[in-house]
Amino acid sequence: MTTTDAVNVVAIFQPLDGHRAEVLAALDTAIPLVHDEPGCELYAITEADDGRIVMIEKWTTVEQLDAHGAGQPVATLVAALDGHLAAPVEVIRLTPLPVGDAVKGSL
Repeated sequence: MTTTDAVNVVAIFQPLDGHRAEVLAALDTAIPLVHDEPGCELYAITEADDGRIVMIEKWTTVEQLDAHGAGQPVATLVAALDGHLAAPVEVIRLTPLPVGDAVKGSL
């Protein structure tokens, strides 16, 4: 993956028992700020049946993703999550592999 390639990310948050509301509040504060960052094409959360909160991200370039990771919204989010997670956030960078329909086959 070169720095000009698009990149997708999955970030998994596991709230401590009884801390779901705090994790969602931290994400609710951070998400609008991230939406305004250069290169952010998608930054959305979903919830798994087991209570994990899964962030799905799409960035125009790796450089823009790296800038996001070093930016103030992420620093503020990390601080707000302190003491509310059962495990460190799992972050997985993914290389898009579009297949089939141009819209349905790509993220």
